Amino acid sequence: MKLLIKKLHPDATIPSFAYTHDAGMDLYATEAVTLSPSEKKIIPTGISVALPEGYVLLIWDKSGIGIKHGIKTLGGVIDAGFRGEIMIGMVNLSSEPYTFEKGHKVAQAVIQKIEQPEIEIVEELPESDRGEGIFGSSGK
Repeated sequence: MKLLIKKLHPDATIPSFAYTHDAGMDLYATEAVTLSPSEKKIIPTGISVALPEGYVLLIWDKSGIGIKHGIKTLGGVIDAGFRGEIMIGMVNLSSEPYTFEKGHKVAQAVIQKIEQPEIEIVEELPESDRGEGIFGSSGK
């Protein structure tokens, strides 16, 4: 598979895999952005992509930034037909400001094959072991 990437900003860093068998490619900030506690902002990456049909690019947290600093991504589904700049929604869940410097890793992108099911409306769903069990239904 090839992932076509277009640099939209001269200082954009091309996504990269830190290790050979990583699932996620690191995405980088093209400018310094500070998130105050509880603040949400969009961080530009300076790139756009062309995914093959039948694939999606999912944006996920960098676990180190999340655990150490309380920074969380907000969504991030890049469909195969989207050609705009990849922008990463972030929120600071901590009580301290956090700054992404230009060129710093912000999030990671995972490419995944997708299925588009045929949707059928039914009166009843098939039975299952879990049934309608909701949060905590499997115990501690």
